[in-house]
Amino acid sequence: MSAYDDLMAYQRQTEALGQVAGRLGWDQETMMPRGAVGQRAEESGAMQAVLHARRTDARLGDWLSDIDDAGLDAVGRANMRHIRRSFERISRVPVELATELAMVTSRAQGQWAEARANEDVAAFVPVLEQVVALKREEGAALANGGDLYDALLDDYEPGAVAGDLDAMFAALRPRLVDLRNAILDADAPKALSGNFDESKQMKLTRELAKVFGYDMSRGRVDKAVHPFSSGSGEDVRITTRTSADDPFNCLYSTIHEVGHACYEQGIDKAHLLTPLGQGVSMGVHESQSRIYENQLGRSRAFTGWLYGRMRDVFGDFGIDSEDAFYGAVNRLQQGYIRTESDEVQYNLHVMLRFDLERALISGDLAVADLESAWNDRFKADFGFEVDKPSNGCLQDVHWSVGLFGYFATYSLGNVYAGCLHGALRDAVPDLDGQLADGDLKPATAWLRENVQQYGGLYTPHEVISRAIGTQPTEGPLLDYVEDKFRGIYKL
Repeated sequence: MSAYDDLMAYQRQTEALGQVAGRLGWDQETMMPRGAVGQRAEESGAMQAVLHARRTDARLGDWLSDIDDAGLDAVGRANMRHIRRSFERISRVPVELATELAMVTSRAQGQWAEARANEDVAAFVPVLEQVVALKREEGAALANGGDLYDALLDDYEPGAVAGDLDAMFAALRPRLVDLRNAILDADAPKALSGNFDESKQMKLTRELAKVFGYDMSRGRVDKAVHPFSSGSGEDVRITTRTSADDPFNCLYSTIHEVGHACYEQGIDKAHLLTPLGQGVSMGVHESQSRIYENQLGRSRAFTGWLYGRMRDVFGDFGIDSEDAFYGAVNRLQQGYIRTESDEVQYNLHVMLRFDLERALISGDLAVADLESAWNDRFKADFGFEVDKPSNGCLQDVHWSVGLFGYFATYSLGNVYAGCLHGALRDAVPDLDGQLADGDLKPATAWLRENVQQYGGLYTPHEVISRAIGTQPTEGPLLDYVEDKFRGIYKL
């Protein structure tokens, strides 16, 4: 066997163990008994110690030195790019720090869920202080003298820097704020109201998952506090949540997570359990979940079909036409929750988190002051006050599990989705007719062919630019949102 073959055999085992570690996290969010939190923290720490040891093994350095990338094909060179980057980054992080991070974040996840349920920020502050301190330590190790936040961001969007994201938000903010203000002064569509059986919601949400192409023979749908997708290849699982008076929460959370899951299921099987066998970045990942949820799932054409299915399942629920239902699905309203926000205000929620987490990592904001900083910023941005912590700084799971640098990729994914939507419409001229029939196959097939199948073969920027034939910009997203909502609100 060649050095490359030895390296890839070793890497395949590491990738498999990484999937097992991910399954521990999935179980903790869905099935694990509450009393198992302490033991699970030790299990997660032990698994991360094993993975860290494998990812920093001296043999990796020898293989990387011995292999001539020029003698490999495109797949081989891409594998080498990912393995080399991972080896260099992880080698900078001491195993003790990696293990402690895994243990503390596993414990913090449980404490966050309990604090959120009890509306008790003070109970969460001590463990979040530990998480932030450890992430700053990790950022310093990775940055090698550079910016701590950029070093953490690179885990989720390789090549991105906070300065570029600042420019993106500066382009998004004025038009979104102006549109939001105009809409708030206009007559709003009728809101959905009533009581919707939660077991029926779960039945319909599983149907929707299949309609959008989720392969249930390689996945499953469960309930969790915070919806998420987990896994890759032949085992990709999603979660959702239900609310008796808000079925859209369940249905659109599911479509969103199906976008993530279909990305993972759509990757070329030749890349299974290799560095290329998973989504290339969280920004590209989010482009799939957002285009599934919004440009496809909230379109006038598809909501017409969904209206019929909702009436089949729930009977008459007080919305008397497809147009009225389209308005209800896309109704802009003042709210606290990012994941339930409309397309106009969603990125404003992300900007808030992006700025606050940068301040936490830089040391400009103390964890003890996070709640008041959040509440002040929310009031300034949205015009009303946070009523309780679960609607404020305790609403997201991300910081409890150490995902600093993650939030901005949501908005980056929105920008990518706007660009992909334009290219998709050019490629599938009868898209609206197909969506009106509940037929997502042509749309999802185009996304699979042009984005999903490649996994990590190309860089994040290359994946999107190859799919759309040009460089991604904020313009298509802003034009789409303005056209859509000015139409709904007759502005």
